[in-house]
Amino acid sequence: MPLHVPPAPAPALRSVLAALGSPTAVNEAHTPALRALQGPMTAELALPVHVLDRLNISGLTAGGRPPRTRLTGWRFLIRSGDRYVAAADTRLTPDGWAFSHFFEGPYVAATERALRQAESLAKSYQPRLLSVPELYMLTLWLHGSVGADASAGLPAAADLLVPLAPAPPGIAAYRPHPVSELLPVMTHRLKPSAAPPVPPSMAAPAA
Repeated sequence: MPLHVPPAPAPALRSVLAALGSPTAVNEAHTPALRALQGPMTAELALPVHVLDRLNISGLTAGGRPPRTRLTGWRFLIRSGDRYVAAADTRLTPDGWAFSHFFEGPYVAATERALRQAESLAKSYQPRLLSVPELYMLTLWLHGSVGADASAGLPAAADLLVPLAPAPPGIAAYRPHPVSELLPVMTHRLKPSAAPPVPPSMAAPAA
C-alpha cells in the first residue's frame, strides 16, 4: 500500500533548495558525487529524523515504558536525473529550520531501497527515520498512525523498524521487525556487559 509521507516544514525545504543553488555550499560539501554533477538537482523524499539514545532505551523492556524519541531534523534525498546521489540534512535553530549539510554514502541508496520495499506491505504507514547512535544503526521507522504529527509520537509496539545497510552485525538489513521484537535486542546491546545471542528471527541469512 502507498506510504503516507508527511509534509516537510516549508522553511526546511527552502533552506535545502537554497543550498543546492549555492556553488559555495555544494563545493564545500564532502560529497564528490554532488560536486561533479551538472544539470538540475531536486530535493525529494523528505523524512523526519528521530533519535533513540542510550538514556531513552536502557531499561525500557523491563519497565514496560514506551521508548522516547526526539526529532533532530529532516532529511531530503537529492535526485539528479533518474537516481539519488546524496542527501541533505536540516536542523532546528532558534530562528527555525535551517540547512545543516550534504552527505553521500550507503544510507542514501539504503533509504531508497527500504522505502520501495515498504510500499509493497499490506498496511499503510507513515515513514520516518530512527537513529540509534550508540549502535551506529539507522532504521526506517514505519509508524502505524499515518495521520500523526511527524515531529511527535512514540514508537508503538506494532510499528515496524527496517534496519538500513550497513546494519549492526547479526541484524539483517531490510528485514522489517516489529518494535516489540527489535527493541529488546537493541536494549541488550546497549548494556555494557551484554553480548546475548541474537534470536533467529533477527539473524542475517547465511551467505
